[in-house]
Amino acid sequence: MLQTEVDSEAEIAGRHRIAVLVPCYNEAAAIGKVVTDFRAALPEATIYVYDNNSTDGTVEAAERAGAVVRRELHQGKGRVVRRMFTDVDADIFVMVDGDATYDAPSARAMIAKLVQDRLDMVCAIRVDQEVAAYRPGHRFGNRVLTGFVAHVFGESFTDMLSGYRVFTRRFVKSFPVLSGGFEIETELTIHALELELPVGEVRTPYYSRPKGSASKLSTWTDGYRILRTIFRIYRAERPLPFFGSIGVSLGIASIGLAIPIVVAFMRDGTVLRLPTAVLATGMMVLASLSIAVGLVLDTVTRGRRELKLLSYLAQRAPAEERRRSGP
Repeated sequence: MLQTEVDSEAEIAGRHRIAVLVPCYNEAAAIGKVVTDFRAALPEATIYVYDNNSTDGTVEAAERAGAVVRRELHQGKGRVVRRMFTDVDADIFVMVDGDATYDAPSARAMIAKLVQDRLDMVCAIRVDQEVAAYRPGHRFGNRVLTGFVAHVFGESFTDMLSGYRVFTRRFVKSFPVLSGGFEIETELTIHALELELPVGEVRTPYYSRPKGSASKLSTWTDGYRILRTIFRIYRAERPLPFFGSIGVSLGIASIGLAIPIVVAFMRDGTVLRLPTAVLATGMMVLASLSIAVGLVLDTVTRGRRELKLLSYLAQRAPAEERRRSGP
C-alpha cells in the first residue's frame, strides 16, 4: 500500500471517535493478542471487551492487555452485541470476534471505505491464509446461507457470516437487535438489505486460531438457528409473498380436489364424496384467509419499516458530526 494511502487512512480514523467492540467467551488464549493488535492498528480507538460469563481467565487477560472490560450475564453473542450497541457511544464502531483470526491492520482500510464512500456498514471478506483457518463445513454453510439470503432479499454480501464489521453510529443506534446467538451476523446483514442501506466489503486476511483456543460455533446447531432466523425475518418482512404462497398452494389443492366432485355433480346431480367436498371447501376458506392475512401484515410491515428508517435517519452521519464539531 502506498504511503499516501496509509496517511489518508490514518487521517480519516483520527477525525472520529472509534470504538472497537469485542464480544468474548472463553478466549483467554487469544484475547490478549486481539487487544494488543487493535491498540497498535488503531491507537486512537477505545477497545471494549464484553465478557459473556467466561471461566478461563479471559477477563484478566483482556485487562492486562489494556482493554476496557465489561460483562454481559445473559448468554449468547446476540445478547452481548445488544449490550455493546446500547452502552457504547462513538462515531464509528469496529466489531470483531475475540479469537485472533481477523486482521487488525485491515480496520483502517475498512474505516476509510466507510467514511469516504459514505457507507453505513463495511463487512470483511475472509481470505484464509492457512488451510485450517476456514473449515470446509463452515465455508459450505456460509455459501449456502449467503446464496439463500441473496435469493430472498436481493443482492447480498460475499461473506454474510463474517464477524469483522465496521458501522456508523446511525446504523448501531437504530439497529433493533432481536437474535440471541451466532445468528446476529445474519440479522445485521438482512437489516441492511431490508432498508437498502449503503454497505460495502473489504477483503482481509483470515488466520487460524492460536493454540488453546477452540471455536464456539456448532456447524449444525448454529446453522439451523441461522436458517430459522432467516425464515422468521422473511415471514416478518415479506408477509405477502409468505402467506400468499401458502394461500395459492391451498387454493390449487382445493381446486384439484373439487374438480372431480363438480364434474360428477354436473353430470349426475349428486355429490358422490361429501367429506372430500367439505375438505375442498375448508381449504379454499383457509386459502382466502391466508392471502387476507398477508395483505394486512404487508401494510403493517410497511409502517414498521418506515419507523426503522425514521430511527435511522434521526442519527447523524460521521461527516455531518465532523462538520458540527469543527475541522
